[in-house]
This record gives sequence, C-alpha cells and structure tokens, in this order.
Amino acid sequence: MASNRNSSIGGATTSDCEEVKIPEEIFFTITVISLSENLLIVLAVIKNKNLHSPMNCFICSLAFSNLLSTLAKTCENIMISHLDPKGETEKKVDDIIDALLCMSFLGSISNLLAIAVDRYITIFHALRYHHLMTMKRASVILAGIWLFCAVNGMVLVFFSYVTFILIFFILLYVVSLLLILVLYVRMFLLAQAHARTIASLPGQRVYQTTNAKGTITLTILLGVFIVCWSPFFFHLIIMLVCPFNPYCECYRSLFQVNLLFMMLNAVIDPLIYAFRSAELRNTFRNMFCLSRTRLCS
Repeated sequence: MASNRNSSIGGATTSDCEEVKIPEEIFFTITVISLSENLLIVLAVIKNKNLHSPMNCFICSLAFSNLLSTLAKTCENIMISHLDPKGETEKKVDDIIDALLCMSFLGSISNLLAIAVDRYITIFHALRYHHLMTMKRASVILAGIWLFCAVNGMVLVFFSYVTFILIFFILLYVVSLLLILVLYVRMFLLAQAHARTIASLPGQRVYQTTNAKGTITLTILLGVFIVCWSPFFFHLIIMLVCPFNPYCECYRSLFQVNLLFMMLNAVIDPLIYAFRSAELRNTFRNMFCLSRTRLCS
C-alpha cells in the first residue's frame, strides 16, 4: 500500500516529489490507542444490556470498521519491515491488506448511512420505531453491509486498473454522503415541528431529547469522517483523472499522511461516543472498577 511500492491503491511515485514518510513510532502509538479504544466500545456495548439497541449495534459496527483500518495498517508496517515487498507472496498479502483498508472505508460510510437512517426513523416515526427497527432487522442490515463491503473491497483492489471500478467507488462515496445530507436536511427542517408534537404526549419528552442528542452525535461523526477520509478519496480521484501528471504524483507522495488521517479517525470516533453517551461512560467506569478488583467501591 505504501506509495514507494507498486501497490494497486498506493501506487508508485515517479515524479521529483520525495515521498513523505511518517515515523513508524507514530503509527504504532496510534495503533495501540485505536485498538484499545474501539475494543472498549465493543466490550461496553456487549456488557451493558441497556446499550443493546439498533443504533449501538451500528456504532459497534463502525468501531469494527475502525479496528479493520488500524489492523490493516499494522499488518502493512510489519510486512514492510520484515518481508521483501517485491516477492510474489508479499504482493498477494499486500492486496489483502488493501482489500481490508477498502472494506474499512466502505464499512465506515455504510454504517454512518445506517445510523443516519436509524436517526431519521427515530425522529419521524418515533411511535413506531421499535416496530420498524428491531434488533433482528438491524442484524440483517449489518450482515448486508459487511457482505457488500467484503465483495466490493476485493473488487476495488483486484480491478483498480479498470476505470469503471474507480468511477463506481467515487460515485458510491458521493452518493452516500448526499443521501446522508438529504436525511440531515429533512431531520433539521422538520425536527422542531415533530418535537412539539411528541412533547405533547405523556412520557415522550426525554425520549425526544435523546433522539436529538443522537442526531448531533451523528453530525459530529460524519464531520470527522469527511475530514479524515477525504484525502484518501481524493487520492482515488487522482488515480482516475491524472495518474501520470507530475503534480498529481506529488500529491500521491503524501499517501502515508492520508493513512495517518484515516487512522486518526479510528482514534477520534470512540472519544465522541464516550463524550456524548453517559451510559457508555458509566459502563467504562464499572469495567475499570471490576478490573481493579473493586478498589473503586
């Protein structure tokens, strides 16, 4: 994947621009933090039955996407340090790592779209939400998401030289973001009127406040995703539009910087969950107390 190798996604830089390299110590530190944070999110949701909801299932799936991108970069670093990047076996392993990274990219945008749909149903069909979005349906949606990610991640890597494939994935990214933005516009335009209707019903005020908080959380997650993944997305556009232009090659020399942004997304997301969810914070506190053999009590 690194830009100094002939990888299907990273490519090789042949221009006068020197490749920008990130110290491996930085990648290692981010890896340890990311793995710890995202595993804590998954364990907390599994441990606390109050967190067993469709939205938290999608959040766990998003955390898994973050884990996937972190593990892919870690495997790549190990391969670069200890194996011959020009060997046939190493090239096949590199393709697998690329596929995992693409799966992470597709998994992140798909899970954000699923969370947006979940928030939309929560706000505009609040009284029917538990009938429309059941845990069984959420499981089916997640299975479909990861099947889609696995197939398309491999297609993107092994057929990245086909122009149509790159166009498809660029359009997929744009269309997914547009769908999320359309849902946002509808939510923010109609949420206030709908909130007044729900608030007039007994026992619904707190529920509606929770929904609004969930929508804000999604807004923050989406903003972080766009900032962290857009450089990689732009890298794909460059591969399609100007693969041999020297100026474009200069941007491709920043590929490790793009990877760093992608890995930072995996570090920031869990902090957003913890900051926005009191239930998650309480679960973390209980988990740490138990790990200290009840010294906290």
